[in-house]
Amino acid sequence: MTDALTRPPVVTRITDLIGRTPLFELARADNGARLLLKLEMFNPTGSAKIRMARQMIDDAEHRGDLRDGGHIIESTSGNTGLGLAVVAAERGYRFTAVVDRHAAADKLRGMKAMGTTLVHVDAGTDGDELHTAAREELAEDMARDKDNTFFTEQHNNPSNAVGYYDVGREIAQALDHRVDVLIGAVGTGGGLCGTARELKRTVPGLTVIGVEPKGSIAFGPPAHDYYQSGTGTPEGATIGLLVDYDLIDEGTKVGDIEAFATARAVARHSGLLIGGSAGGVVHDALARLPHLAPDSVMVAFINDGGEKYMDTVFNDEWMTARALLDPAVEAEVEETLTKLRRN
Repeated sequence: MTDALTRPPVVTRITDLIGRTPLFELARADNGARLLLKLEMFNPTGSAKIRMARQMIDDAEHRGDLRDGGHIIESTSGNTGLGLAVVAAERGYRFTAVVDRHAAADKLRGMKAMGTTLVHVDAGTDGDELHTAAREELAEDMARDKDNTFFTEQHNNPSNAVGYYDVGREIAQALDHRVDVLIGAVGTGGGLCGTARELKRTVPGLTVIGVEPKGSIAFGPPAHDYYQSGTGTPEGATIGLLVDYDLIDEGTKVGDIEAFATARAVARHSGLLIGGSAGGVVHDALARLPHLAPDSVMVAFINDGGEKYMDTVFNDEWMTARALLDPAVEAEVEETLTKLRRN
């Protein structure tokens, strides 16, 4: 495996391109406090989740849970599935992704292009509701008692968090261990908590903030439907074992309107496309930035880019049909960015 902190000029596997993603300064407060975005869309598949997809398969192979010609099964809203699709294609495994219609269409097309078999839990039904619990149950049933078949079970697989340790190392190295706040979305918990665990080893006093959609239950009720995909814990689903509350200093919630408005405003203001849940992270980070100590450094974990959300977050018709489009909120975010970028 390629060292995540050094990359050779020529690689022989797509997964050798994982890591060494850039940091982008989005905003700076009057007192010198900075908001830096860890841009994980620069990984293959455009998402951080390929990091943990590779780690889960590496560890399964090491334990003997997967052998030549094996079958990988996972329940996914898209980005984990894309990562597993790459690994499966590279190593000659079959991969079945159990999905629902909450996944972005481009993610489903991408998995299918790499040879993935897609199984829909809600085939023949309408609506955008989450089906996380049903997906998990079906994936587990499909793998049960099958030889050389491995259900990666991302929400409860310790390898998920281990796959993000390199993110912590990359941030520490790039900033010479000068980080005050780490903020990121909480879905499986692996991304934020894995990064935080490694970063806290060498950065004393680090504050870790978890962000979930309003309606998610990881940081408490009330529960209700939400449209941010690949993040949060919807009602009826079990909070994953990787959500380590001992590592998270504060949990907060951001609504769909604010999250999506922020993603759209960032695109117009900075030319940077980020995903919908990343918009939620940035929305909360921008609100905190002026209140940080002078010259503080806050790093926001940006899980994926916005290119996969052209049919949803960046589609006015889709947004309007779901009462999510709010030009006033978008204007507020743009005004905040303009003010903070002048410093």
